Amino acid sequence: MITANDLKTKGIACLEESLANQPEAVITVRGKESFVVMKIEHYHYLREMELEAALYEAQQDVAAGRFSKDSVDQHVAELFAE
Repeated sequence: MITANDLKTKGIACLEESLANQPEAVITVRGKESFVVMKIEHYHYLREMELEAALYEAQQDVAAGRFSKDSVDQHVAELFAE
């Protein structure tokens, strides 16, 4: 954990030190967990996993027949009709 005061006084060095042995670090403000920082490589990895999960979910929907071939306008009209 990194306190906001540590971040204020030590700057980026504080982040680098904290991220040297872990992929994420929590920044606390007045003792409360407020932010998470991570190396950009870890962020890109998490983003890729999020996109992979969305692709898998879409593939499962297609396989189960949970999709529509309507036009965008038809689909939007159907959504607002509900």
